[in-house]
Amino acid sequence: MYRIPFLAMFLVALSSMAQAQAQAQAQDHAKANVSTGPSEIRIGGAVTTPLVITAEDLKKMPRKAISVENAHAKRTEVYEGVPLAALLLKVGVPHGEQLRGAAMTSYVLVEAADDYRVVFSLAELDSSFQDSDVLLADTMNGMPLTPDQGPFKLVVPHEKRPARWIKMVKSVTVAQ
Repeated sequence: MYRIPFLAMFLVALSSMAQAQAQAQAQDHAKANVSTGPSEIRIGGAVTTPLVITAEDLKKMPRKAISVENAHAKRTEVYEGVPLAALLLKVGVPHGEQLRGAAMTSYVLVEAADDYRVVFSLAELDSSFQDSDVLLADTMNGMPLTPDQGPFKLVVPHEKRPARWIKMVKSVTVAQ
């Protein structure tokens, strides 16, 4: 009479231990396969001065902080980094009154370590056309980005969908 309940409790405990072990193995596997972004960003293409920018370089540049609502996590996040427009200015991309005529067909391709890619027109990033808060961020809420998000993340706060937010940014290429 006591053997059946004891056996059932034993089997439940054994099953729980097996599930816990499988979950721990899955988490270890996921951690081992987390893609971390590159520690530098290459900015090139149709620019006058191609650059390779490291995390330390980015920290020394004029910085900006923006507060955004993360609809998925239902919380406010504060990102800090360098406006993408400032980086483009540094490599000699036309801006302001220089951005006209044929230059208006120029675009910026941003690529991530996981091969995700998005495009912006130069005018979208130029403050003489519109207020652009597109930020190459390296911190969120005062902390460095996690390895699965950074070390660099493109934040595009005014878009209704975060489809052009890119984690693990590796390159910015200007094309005409």
